[in-house]
Amino acid sequence: MGHLAAGRHLAAPRSHWLLLTAGLLVGGLLLGSHALASGAAGEGHGGQHSRSGPAPALLTSGGPVIDTTRLARPGLRAAPGTIALTFDDGPSDYTSRVLDVLQHHRVTATFFVLGSEVAKRPALVRRMAAAGDEIGLHTFTHPELGGVPAWRERLELDQSQQVLAATTGHTTNLLRLPYSSTPSALTAVEMTALRRAGNYRAVFADLDTSDWQRPGVASIVRAATPRDGAGAVVMMHDGGGDRSQTLAALDVLIPRLQAAGYRFTTVTQAVGVGSPFHRADAFQRIRGWIIIGLLRVGALVSSLLTILVFSVAGLSVLRLLSQLLFARHHARGAPTHATPTHAMRAGAPPAEATEYRPSVSVVVPAYNEAAGIAASISSLAASHYPDVEIIVVDDGSRDGTAAIVRGLRLANVRVLEQVNGGKPSALNTGIRAASGEILVLVDGDTVFEPATIGVLVASLADPRVGAVSGNTKVGNRRGLIGRWQHIEYVIGFNLDRRMFDVLQCMPTIPGAVGAFRRAALDDAGNVSDSTLAEDTDLTMAICRAGWRVVYQPEAVAWTEAPSTLGQLWRQRYRWCYGTLQAMWKHRGAVVERGAAGKLGRRGLPYLLLFQVVLPLLAPLVDLAAVYSLFFTDSHRLALTWFAFLVLQLLTALYAFALDKESPRPLWAVLTQQIVYRQLMYLVVIQSLASAIYGVRLRWHSVPRTGELDAGPATPA
Repeated sequence: MGHLAAGRHLAAPRSHWLLLTAGLLVGGLLLGSHALASGAAGEGHGGQHSRSGPAPALLTSGGPVIDTTRLARPGLRAAPGTIALTFDDGPSDYTSRVLDVLQHHRVTATFFVLGSEVAKRPALVRRMAAAGDEIGLHTFTHPELGGVPAWRERLELDQSQQVLAATTGHTTNLLRLPYSSTPSALTAVEMTALRRAGNYRAVFADLDTSDWQRPGVASIVRAATPRDGAGAVVMMHDGGGDRSQTLAALDVLIPRLQAAGYRFTTVTQAVGVGSPFHRADAFQRIRGWIIIGLLRVGALVSSLLTILVFSVAGLSVLRLLSQLLFARHHARGAPTHATPTHAMRAGAPPAEATEYRPSVSVVVPAYNEAAGIAASISSLAASHYPDVEIIVVDDGSRDGTAAIVRGLRLANVRVLEQVNGGKPSALNTGIRAASGEILVLVDGDTVFEPATIGVLVASLADPRVGAVSGNTKVGNRRGLIGRWQHIEYVIGFNLDRRMFDVLQCMPTIPGAVGAFRRAALDDAGNVSDSTLAEDTDLTMAICRAGWRVVYQPEAVAWTEAPSTLGQLWRQRYRWCYGTLQAMWKHRGAVVERGAAGKLGRRGLPYLLLFQVVLPLLAPLVDLAAVYSLFFTDSHRLALTWFAFLVLQLLTALYAFALDKESPRPLWAVLTQQIVYRQLMYLVVIQSLASAIYGVRLRWHSVPRTGELDAGPATPA
């Protein structure tokens, strides 16, 4: 057959080596982290495609060493009395022990190596070469070559040659197809791979021990023993799984056959052809080292990514379980401020359910709220709580907001107008003008339940409580964006607030519905304009002043959520950026005592971990799950992602039950994970970048339609 060059695809002109290197780098990224680490390689002979189909009779009846450039001729056979041991799927942790056994018995063998494993264990490959063993290719990532595109086959072989060249200084013309066995089992799929391979000697086997099935030492020895003194190429494995039986079989097989007069040698010596090695040139070695370096970096990144993915998944599960446990604790009435009594549940006005009846002023900052201001003020005026003072502060609106409120002609409603100064300024104007001991701060697009003010006030009967958060519900739910936000409000915001209440570290009372003791506002210095999240800033300041902040889920208010992705982005960008500002502003609470310390050591770390760090890292979970699903044989990450989705759905069902909401909208949870959650991640990334670069935003209102499809008049 003559001496064969080491693979025709390596003979590309040197002027194109940069282009080839770029292709190899890309290929390394795509293929280098394939599922070989799972131990699946070599664990069977059932490749990706059907193994039916004819092969030339001369090949199937010939010897196991086939010249891929002369597929019309039969393969070569080992000389009588000659045994060529071959090992597939290495190098692995077992390979060094195989080499020890061979060295002990003073025999050589042929190893068909995986390029990706050579890159991990180059010292073992150099040891093979130094011991006089032959080395052949078994591809880079163990695919069935006939079942992949031609470019993938070239990439698999070329990458393996480059890595071998960098490791030993040589390339090889020996090739063993993954999932192959004896020539008699040749199929059309394998013939396709052989024709495309180029200038190689493809090595099959006379005797396939099937040691990958771990059938037992005696069975392996029987399968590796030729009959009547015939020579044989014997197929075994040194990688791809547990090879302890193979090791034990070698210690039995080699002495037994040596005693019977057999000679152990390499494949090329057994069939009587020249050395398979061809000296690699500098460009091949350079490309090989580039691939090895890339794979090592990729392996490190992959390991870190795996740790990160499961850490993020663990944190997410921990958050969900914590929310569930604390929400259950809260729902059972553990907080001492949980005041809805039997009389309130029976429908009596809250004022009749408690002796605590302080004066109440409602402050409504409004900027271009013409669409919903009438419904908002009318709902406040219809409150069951007696003698409520309502102050609307028009902050320079240009749409007639003030005129609409005056047109309602409600006796207990006052309208104050000022030049546009932002929401904090409007709130402070209303606070200064209010006469009530308790101040309810309400956004201009919010509709209250008749009992809401009374429930809020009742929660302040405890003199230690300085402020109380109500339960904000999305009123426009018909569209997909509205459903997403409805789910988020019920699951995320309200479960979090129940947990914060139990832990006494409430960081935010939403602008839509909250009540404050005037003394607490005074201690906090009223509403600051130093952050974009004035509600979070104010709540944290009240905590640091020593007041308890609680959550009352029965104090329900309905708000109009953004109806377009653009509006949603702007709102959440402001919220997230403002929260980052507030966290930084109140970072000193970490070392303080009392209520401030609870905020600093419970609330702030939770916000940092689950509203900043986790959203920054969580996209990696999604990317890793997609990669695992499409590019590896192990779908553990995809299954982890799916299990997390199921857990979220169960959490959602519980949260909806707590909030007395219909579970029908929960069909949107899957789309929420795929689209909405990614949007929120990007919001956090942009907000963090803005905070780092010191970008400042101004307060602005989201355009409103005033149309709510859920609320007091249209219960969900």
